[in-house]
Amino acid sequence: PDVYHGAPMAVTALFAMVPKLAAMALLIRVVHGAFAPVWFDAMQVLAALCIASLFVGAIGALVQTHLKRLLAYSAITNIGIILIAVIAGGGQGIGAALSYMVIYTVMGLGLFSCILMLRKGGIAVQTMDDLSGLVSHYPVMAYVMTGFLFSLSGIPPLAGFFGKLTVFQAAVEQGYTWLAVVGVVASVIAAAYYLRLIKVMLFDAAQGEGPSLLPSASLAWLIGVSALFVGFFILNPQILFTLSESAAATLFD
Repeated sequence: PDVYHGAPMAVTALFAMVPKLAAMALLIRVVHGAFAPVWFDAMQVLAALCIASLFVGAIGALVQTHLKRLLAYSAITNIGIILIAVIAGGGQGIGAALSYMVIYTVMGLGLFSCILMLRKGGIAVQTMDDLSGLVSHYPVMAYVMTGFLFSLSGIPPLAGFFGKLTVFQAAVEQGYTWLAVVGVVASVIAAAYYLRLIKVMLFDAAQGEGPSLLPSASLAWLIGVSALFVGFFILNPQILFTLSESAAATLFD
């Protein structure tokens, strides 16, 4: 959270996505490769880290008002979700982890692009208060951000719901039902701060002049593509899941 808070918003967006993908890919290869002979011991360590990530992220974000710190704790929770799939293992578990990483990256890309377009005092919005009454100034932006936040919460039928569902299904089918239950509980807690941000944007009165909108075709394009993916993923989710399981199967050949 301190790194997210201190970095420029564009750098924070990079931290939020790219290093996590590389780190999780490396962790999957190490855990299910080098550590395979001592899997039982490795699993206990991963399970402890998974539970810690889920609840530190979910509970830590509840008291945050700074957007970058809130998103940092959100990222911690989402890494915990991915670790559930890593622990489940096998083609289904690793496939679920890969699918969730893709979905999480797209959701994060869209949400950070929205924040980067909203300016107050010449810089990207920093706090929840900066987004107060956003719907009265930029209704389309407010509703698009609401969609991304609902998806991060795991609300059906958005992409985030299917990502979490595949992770929890993989855990249950591999005998880690207790870990799936922990993930569901943490997701419910995490939904509270996403809903709080939605409430600020849609129902709170605007404070001051409100944010301005940065004219950026590239950011608008990223928001549009991400929104289409998140909103219409339900039309054919099997494509991503099939590709992810095929990629994961090569690890166990």
